[in-house]
Amino acid sequence: MKSFKQHIKEVHNNMHHNVAVDLDINPAELGNPEVVKRLNAFVGLIGNQEFILPEHALNTLRNRLAAVGLGMEATPSMSEQSGSFELQLNKMGGRFGKDENTPFDEFLNDDGISHMVEGGLKLKVDYEMVGRNNSCKLYASIV
Repeated sequence: MKSFKQHIKEVHNNMHHNVAVDLDINPAELGNPEVVKRLNAFVGLIGNQEFILPEHALNTLRNRLAAVGLGMEATPSMSEQSGSFELQLNKMGGRFGKDENTPFDEFLNDDGISHMVEGGLKLKVDYEMVGRNNSCKLYASIV
């Protein structure tokens, strides 16, 4: 019979085969260009699909980004045949409160990213209506 320690050690050694994440990189470290590159690969998958409405595509993208802790500001109207815009990203809804550098009579209130990346991160979105069935293609990247 295995001891509890042996069981935990065995599970830990086999865990790397069952996990579908990158264990060699911290996805919360948005100041690292390699993290942004991997997030862009994740976000870029949206361009491989066609959607009936551009809003559906952005809702899908919003849900994908929420899975890794990123949020975005409200989506503008996309009533034209094609267009582009940028949306400010935030990490876990942003930061509010105090840190070690905040004066006693002030509060910290930011997007949760701009302290790691100057100016924060934005989601650049290009969309176009295609084909006779009026489906929508959406191309997005984090800049």
